[in-house]
Amino acid sequence: MSIKVIVFDFDGTLADTFNAIVRIANRLADDFGYKPLMPSDIERVRNLSARQIIKESGVPLFKIPFLLKRIQSELHQDIEFLKPVAGIPDLLKELKNKEQIIGILTSNSEDNVRKFLNIHGLDCFFSFICSEPSIFGKSRALINLIDHHSIQSKSLMYIGDETRDISAAKKINIKVIAVTWGFNSFSVLNQYNPDFLVDHPGDVLNIIAQLD
Repeated sequence: MSIKVIVFDFDGTLADTFNAIVRIANRLADDFGYKPLMPSDIERVRNLSARQIIKESGVPLFKIPFLLKRIQSELHQDIEFLKPVAGIPDLLKELKNKEQIIGILTSNSEDNVRKFLNIHGLDCFFSFICSEPSIFGKSRALINLIDHHSIQSKSLMYIGDETRDISAAKKINIKVIAVTWGFNSFSVLNQYNPDFLVDHPGDVLNIIAQLD
């Protein structure tokens, strides 16, 4: 079955938010009791899964939702300064021209996503935005999305930049493209065995064409 619905993660996949999130997380380090990241730490952290990062930080699990909410709140103030990942606007145009249904599933807030899309004139490309506050709740959110929009799971492709995106899709047997321009590195993404692993947004078009 060909791919008819493409669902993107937001942070790191569509929007170049990595540096902004690191800056915000560092500002909040004292409030939540973890060490700020030094420039020399960045590459090592990109090779860790979300669970490993949480474990290393020492932040209790019950505080993680509060930390994420603070990061999202401060990101809202910076959203006008963020840019789409290079090549993403062209990819969205091509997918829309091919009559693909395009959506977003993110752990960021819907307000942040909509503000970003409006600023960059990208809102016209998306049929739906689904915000899942839980950092590890994407597999459940994908199931809800499929049910709500009456999507056949074999016709859906999920695209994300983190190991948890791969895990969520594979858990419910959905095809997944992992992208190397976001948070996690090629090395760690490859260890999680995504269906496809790409270095540039244009590579997504070639994959979709192969599956038609």
